[in-house]
Amino acid sequence: MGWLDAHYTFSFASFHDPDFMGFSKLRVLNQDLIQPGQGFPKHGHKDMEIITYVLEGVLEHKDSIGNGSQIRPGEVQLMSAGTGVTHSEFNPSATGYLHLLQMWVLPSEKATRPRYDQRSFPDAERQDQLRLVVSPDGADDSLTIGQDVRLHVGSLAPQALIEFHPPDGRCSWLHVARGNVLLNGHFLSQGDGAAIRDEPMLKFEGRQDAELVLFDLP
Repeated sequence: MGWLDAHYTFSFASFHDPDFMGFSKLRVLNQDLIQPGQGFPKHGHKDMEIITYVLEGVLEHKDSIGNGSQIRPGEVQLMSAGTGVTHSEFNPSATGYLHLLQMWVLPSEKATRPRYDQRSFPDAERQDQLRLVVSPDGADDSLTIGQDVRLHVGSLAPQALIEFHPPDGRCSWLHVARGNVLLNGHFLSQGDGAAIRDEPMLKFEGRQDAELVLFDLP
């Protein structure tokens, strides 16, 4: 779109594949690169849990429920749209790009009261480990989401190892936001995703400095 270089994991906007409308409760996973001084003007959402994770640059957010903030790398924003909210998202920099992930999760209940939260998760809590950043109960000082979904983020150095044991009866979705990684022997690079079921253990091995997001889903 000129000012926006967007890559969609699932059907979104003008890209539609009826066989690829999401995975479990995860409906949208977009990786966006936004040019300096550009962004999304005011627009509305309803009945959706919207998670934004900034990789590079600064995101400026304003919404109809009184929030105005900036989100920086390592910070996670969660907006529960509920009965309806409008917001705008811009790159306030005159020179630098904004690189982010935006992820939408279907809520367990509709027509709830809209709410907003934002939290920083320091590098030390994410380096060579998976940090819980979103959960239904706010565990480990994570953001609270209106769905039985947990989101972990992590950074992985070359040759570093991370192991994750998915809970029984659940599935996972991995997205490689940056770098390269081996997942149970499968090579994945930036933008790649993996739908995961019936795996007792996930073994991540760094190949190039990597940044990962991992959803634990019903």
